[in-house]
Amino acid sequence: MALPLVLFDVNGTLSDMGRMSQHFEEVGAPPQLAALWFASVLRDGFALTAVGRNPAFGDVAEGALRVVLADQVLNRDLDDAVTHVMTALQELPVHPDVADGIRALALEGFGVAVLTNGAAATAAGLLERAGVGGQIAAVLSVADAARWKPARESYAHALETLGKAAGDVVLVAVHPWDIDGAARAGLKTVWLNRDGGPYPTVMTPPDHEVASVGELPGVLRA
Repeated sequence: MALPLVLFDVNGTLSDMGRMSQHFEEVGAPPQLAALWFASVLRDGFALTAVGRNPAFGDVAEGALRVVLADQVLNRDLDDAVTHVMTALQELPVHPDVADGIRALALEGFGVAVLTNGAAATAAGLLERAGVGGQIAAVLSVADAARWKPARESYAHALETLGKAAGDVVLVAVHPWDIDGAARAGLKTVWLNRDGGPYPTVMTPPDHEVASVGELPGVLRA
């Protein structure tokens, strides 16, 4: 049987969003606000998607950032703080397991692509900094689709662009909501569970679970 194409989520799955806490601290905000901010970005993006809009990730992220920083005592004015944090978002590194894991997939003959709710240019920059841009067949963004993930249209856009049937693509993500959405669209799924936490019972379960990207070749070949 032909190997499936591996389609990665980007924010949090490949990029190390945990690094954002230090950038909040750098502007004088509590580091724990970073997690609240990212959760707010997803909430607002999903809410707009639910009513049929397809907002730019950067616009949603900046809007949510202004809200969570509005009542904080910062070490600079709000505009400068927002610029600092948003710039840091564009310069995040990948998780330690990502680069070698992607190289291992490519070496084993797997096609690799990414599908992000963010901007394609941001995802491409992340992969280039990690030294794996050459192993990626396509960098796709929901900006070119009808709606954000986990809406079915986002995965349909990826399948059409890649020229693949749903059953020939496996989505890899740390987010259960992404796993659920991809499964409902007919894709195979792998939950990347780096923290060892439980999977939400209300979500469609993944076909496989791994603790690192490096485990993917063995799991997918099996």
